Amino acid sequence: MYLSRFLSIHALWVTVSSVMQPYPLVWGHYDVCKTQIYTEEGKVWDYMACQPESTDMTKYLKVKLDPPDITCGDPPETFCAMGNPYMCNNECDASTPELAHPPELMFDFEGRHPSTFWQSATWKDYPKPLQVNITLSWSKTIELTDNIVITFESGRPDQMILEKSLDYGRTWQPYQYYATDCLDAFHMDPKSVKDLSQHTVLEIICTEEYSTGYMTNSKIIHFEIKDRFAFFAGPWLRNMASLYGQLDTTKKLRDFFTVTDLRIRLLRPAVGEIFVDELHLARYFYAISDIKVHGRCKCNLHATVCVYDNSKLTCECEHNTTGPDCGKCKKNYQGRPWSPGSYLPIPKGTANTCIPSISSIGNPPKFNTIWPNISSLEVSNPKQANVCDNELLHCQNGGTCHNNVRCLCPAAYTGILCEKLRCEEAGSCSSDSGQGSSPQGHPTLLLLTALLVTASPLVF
Repeated sequence: MYLSRFLSIHALWVTVSSVMQPYPLVWGHYDVCKTQIYTEEGKVWDYMACQPESTDMTKYLKVKLDPPDITCGDPPETFCAMGNPYMCNNECDASTPELAHPPELMFDFEGRHPSTFWQSATWKDYPKPLQVNITLSWSKTIELTDNIVITFESGRPDQMILEKSLDYGRTWQPYQYYATDCLDAFHMDPKSVKDLSQHTVLEIICTEEYSTGYMTNSKIIHFEIKDRFAFFAGPWLRNMASLYGQLDTTKKLRDFFTVTDLRIRLLRPAVGEIFVDELHLARYFYAISDIKVHGRCKCNLHATVCVYDNSKLTCECEHNTTGPDCGKCKKNYQGRPWSPGSYLPIPKGTANTCIPSISSIGNPPKFNTIWPNISSLEVSNPKQANVCDNELLHCQNGGTCHNNVRCLCPAAYTGILCEKLRCEEAGSCSSDSGQGSSPQGHPTLLLLTALLVTASPLVF
């Protein structure tokens, strides 16, 4: 009897272990901003860092082409196949819906046959360059969470630049260069993302991987977001604590994955040969069937919902914050400077809520939340210049930061950030080892619970 029971338990454990294998030991979806907990004083709010779910951001963008009359069809024209300059039975006519190729077809539902696509006018004005700027604007700061993917219906361009803006299109920075010959086109040595590392992940590179001319099975261009995440989280993105730690503490890294606008600069169409065939210029043009951009509204870890109303994205702010990006404290909640939420400590983070102004409540605010020991987290940047500050590393439970070197804690609390009850050291209250366990139960039981209630794959 005992042997059969042991074998049954062992089989269950093997099954559960195999299911848990692809998932990190601890993770944070950050999909809840607050929850009620019970304390000796009764029910209180426990605030957590939170963010909207990652989604297809092309549903909310506005597209602009420059020059504005670059789309084919006005006047109608015939274009030829790239691989066969004598196959010229395709027509573009803006006045006929079945023959029109407007910009919105870059973002419609794919999977139909024949595929729909935007198309430029042909290179009939050669040798004048055929160049197009495609600007994607959100009027909102967004954080990219997956690869940017551009699918060309024609050959991939010989030269292209992907650019980003952080100030709604006022200034632009290159994201990546693409060319059949990087040295000739941009005076840059060719590289791929595989040539980068944690230390060079922000380097702007030129790649020749996606500019091989016309091939029926090679129409896609990538800007690799997840490969860059993997430098910190590992190849399967299992060590999310490391990635979150870097995003928390390295502003340049956060900004690298943050945009308000993207611009695709098409500089030279696919030629497929060394020289342009001037007798058959109708075979040279740009055509894009699909653009994918996945991300989330940037709400500074103060909201889980981003609403689209009146053609505008806005965060529904929590934690007594306000503004399009939850970037400031509400009126009467300015008891300390506004600060973004923090991913740390995993898995709930730190809300950094805006607290009531002293003038509005008469007495300094009190904190009810007890945070795990942040010093026990294994993140990839453990050496911080400041022990505490007013931006990311707030002293908890009413503690005050003294010269950025230590927190002055209330009598009942201790720890680097006043995150620990003093009674823990005396063994008279529960403790948390900080190694992935939780006061509420064994980590394996927590993982089992998480697996049962989580129906979707990891979202970061």
